[in-house]
Amino acid sequence: MLTVGEILKKERERKGYFLAEIEKEIKVREKFLQAVENNDWRQFSSRIYIVGIIKNYSRFLGLDSDKVIVYFYRDYEKKEEIKFKRKLPSHYLNPETKKIFFIVLGLIFTLFFIYFGYQLKVYFSPPKVTIISPKTNIVKKDDSIKIIGRTEKEAVITVLGERIYQNKDGVFEFNYPVKPGKNIVTIDVVGANGKKTVISREFVRQKIKN
Repeated sequence: MLTVGEILKKERERKGYFLAEIEKEIKVREKFLQAVENNDWRQFSSRIYIVGIIKNYSRFLGLDSDKVIVYFYRDYEKKEEIKFKRKLPSHYLNPETKKIFFIVLGLIFTLFFIYFGYQLKVYFSPPKVTIISPKTNIVKKDDSIKIIGRTEKEAVITVLGERIYQNKDGVFEFNYPVKPGKNIVTIDVVGANGKKTVISREFVRQKIKN
């Protein structure tokens, strides 16, 4: 039976696409598309991001994204599930033990639903973007400023139509030319779930007095 990665790779090759082409179309970095095709889930920080990428990838290829996601969960949960191969001896399951067991089980389910709810919130939310530097919006004499920020490491960042790449910690930087007076810098960030964040910062370059 084919894995989710094999299904996507087979359909991509059948349609004659290169990963670099798909990266441009769905705004997901090539290395993450390669990881999905290889079923290498260690490259991702969260399962919810994997689901977002697989949905976008499968839709681009004209596949039924819901069916593809079912294949993913089947493969993923096989690797993650915990199997209890031995049963507890019956004499350990006295009323007090059962009570403790069900309390612990209830706590596990509660924590699971809290975590699942948080992951859903993360998935449906646009990427968070933080500008680290510069701290001030005043540019005294330089004709450009270095802007440093942080966002999700799977996100796609563009400034003036140019792709900006972040490092493994999600930190990105770029130089932006400024002219005397007010300058508006707009940064577009698209997360792996397809949600978009647009932030704008105003910088004022002081005119040099003669």
